[in-house]
Order: sequence, then C-alpha cells, then structure tokens
Amino acid sequence: MAMKEALCPQLCRAHERLPPQSTAAENCRDDSPLYSPSFRHQARIGSAGLTCADVGSFSEDSSLWDKFHLQIARDWLYPPQQSDATVDLLLQHEITQPIVKITQKEGGTQLKLIIEFADGGHALFKPMRFSREQQTLKNHFYFTDYERHNAEIGAFHLDRLLGFRRCVPVVGRTLNMTKELYALATGDLLKTFFISPDNNLCFHGKCSYYCDTSHAICGNPDLLEGSFAVFLPGKEAAPRKVWRHPWRRSYHKRRKAQWQVDEAYCDLVRDVHPYSEGRRLLDVVDMSILDFLMGNMDRHHYETFKMFGNNSAPIHLDHGRGFGKPFHDELSILAPLYQCCVIRHSTLKTLMGYQIHGGTSDSLSNSLRRSLSTDPLTPVLWEPHLEAVDRRLALVLQAVRLCVEKAEDPSTVVIDDFH
Repeated sequence: MAMKEALCPQLCRAHERLPPQSTAAENCRDDSPLYSPSFRHQARIGSAGLTCADVGSFSEDSSLWDKFHLQIARDWLYPPQQSDATVDLLLQHEITQPIVKITQKEGGTQLKLIIEFADGGHALFKPMRFSREQQTLKNHFYFTDYERHNAEIGAFHLDRLLGFRRCVPVVGRTLNMTKELYALATGDLLKTFFISPDNNLCFHGKCSYYCDTSHAICGNPDLLEGSFAVFLPGKEAAPRKVWRHPWRRSYHKRRKAQWQVDEAYCDLVRDVHPYSEGRRLLDVVDMSILDFLMGNMDRHHYETFKMFGNNSAPIHLDHGRGFGKPFHDELSILAPLYQCCVIRHSTLKTLMGYQIHGGTSDSLSNSLRRSLSTDPLTPVLWEPHLEAVDRRLALVLQAVRLCVEKAEDPSTVVIDDFH
C-alpha cells in the first residue's frame, strides 16, 4: 500500500481498514483534523492540525516521526505490528540518530532529559540508576520509589502484546556520556556533572527527589543505559486533556484514598462523567490490568486526545515505577476490575489466549521475553519479573471469574464494545 494510502485513513476513520485501492484523498473528509506530524511542520500546519487535504502533498516526503504521528487513531497510538512497521523502524532509527541537544524536563519528581536528534525528532530520556536485580526498597512508598528505565521499555512491549497499543513507543540505548550528554549540557544541568571517587562520570540535575550528589546517575566509566520514549505531537497541534484517575492513591504515608475504604466506590464512579457512559470505564480497567501485570502503583492521572472527545482511548504514559517487586502481587491495583466487575471482551479474549498457552513458548512471559529480546539493552527485565507476569495473569482471570459467578447476567461483566 502506498504511503499516501496508509497514513490518513488511520485517523479519519479511526481503526476501520480501507480497501487497498482506496486513496487518502478519496476517503478522508476535508474537515478531519490530523495530528501535527512533527515540530518542524507546526508553523505550516497551525494549531488546527493537518487536514486530509494536506496529505497528498505531505506524506510522500514525511519522516518516520511524521508517519508515527499521522497514524495515531482514536483507539490506539499505532496500528498492529503485523500490518505496519513504522514503529519498529522508528525505534531502530532512535538508536542510531546523533543527539544534537539535551535539556532537562521541567516538573516531575525525578530526572528526565528531553533529547533532540539531528533529524529534528525528540525523545524523553530516563537514565539507568540500578541493575536489573534491584528491587523496590522495602521501606519506600510507591510515590518515593526510584524510576527504572527498563520498566518503561518493558511496559511498551507488554502493552503491545496485550493488544492495547496505547503506550508511547520506547527503546533502550547506551550513551557515551562524555560525547552525548556532557558535551551538550548547558547552564544548571552542566554544573551538576562531576567525576566520582571511582573515576566515573556522574550528574544529577535538579528535581524533587534524588537529584543530589548522593543520588547521582553515573556511567561506567562514561557509558550509560537509558530509555528513549518517542515524543507525541505537540500539544498545540494535538491538544490533550488531563484527567484525575478515579482510583488514584492518596500519595500520603498515612491516609488512604476513598476507594480503599468504600466497597461501593464504583457506584460513585459510574455516576460521574465520563464513566457514566461510553468506553472510559472499560479503558480504566484495561489500564489497571496493564499496571497490575507489571506492579505499577503510580497511576494518578491519565491523558486523552481532545479531538476524539470522550470516545478516545487513554494514553498509557509514565511506567518508570513498574517492575519493582517481582515477588509481591499488589492486588489493590486491580480495584477498577474487582470493584466494578466489568472487562472488555477483546481484553479478556487476549488474556485467556495467553493463559491457554501457559507453559509453552506462547505464554505471556515467553512472548514478552521474545519481544524484549529485540531491544538493544536485552535482557531488559530480570527473570523473576517475567515469571511474575504469568502468575499475575492467573490472578486477573480469577478476579474476572469471581465477578461472573456473582453476577446475575454474565453479559454485564464481559462487555463487547467493539474495541
């Protein structure tokens, strides 16, 4: 299929597949806004985003970054891997692209860098702090846990295997800190670089937690692993809405959130927009299953694209605190599932498929291991984390089974909403 034919229909008709002979110009509505493909083109496209009428002249010379942005649809950030290789090609591209500029990302609790590549693309860099075997410290709360670069990589691959495709594409890369970070650092960031007593190059930046000399990020002696998350389109071109997660934790060392003490909490959620109708409650349950499988308790907000209104799937962002406790299963992460007792039919079908193949090469853990083996930083996850994924999968299905058993009508639990 020609590139012109492939890009625009993804957004103009969401996840519907067009006949091979159809062209973008024939099938797009002239008033259908597409996402601004890249920062380089925002001035030409404007805040309204690219329209289908622009695709004929634009798509032929578009970059991989542009193509990724143009494929974002209502239900996912990118199409299935089997039908389109854009994401895989873009991740390979990130590994080799020269870095021309770095800046520290404002906000957030821990150090992150915005990376600009020679071709104008951007990525969010999270550096390696610990070895794969380092677990969450027993006396650390979920909100003071260290972020792990390999958790971001693992989350992307797990999200794709579950069929969600709502996680921003992430790839691992090893940097030469001297040439690719220190040489490009400026201002306050540059001042935080130093040589450790062990003669390793270190830096710490400025942030809320762990940005000081005693928590510095150090190379070996100047080689440093990190995760590179592809940037989404700029918010001026593709505005996003931030939502407070209804099952947000208290982020306090003594207080509990309402959902942790109220068994009927889901009834309150169902009365509130946008969970009172449409797909959003099922999307939150999907998100909770992803979080549970990797042990991520740090889900306080989520985002959606405004152009799709309340019919948009949430974007799965920020998973640095996942994959921290391989020997502990935090069942409270599944609260949206077991309190509301609903699950999307397609999600359940995917989970059962992996469960049926448990113990084979097509189990969830083996599928994840195989997928992660394509990343430059393989092995990405410590083996106990992979074993935990299979164990937790069985717990998810057990929660669904309990919901079905106590329901008068099983069709109220397993919902087929055509997503």
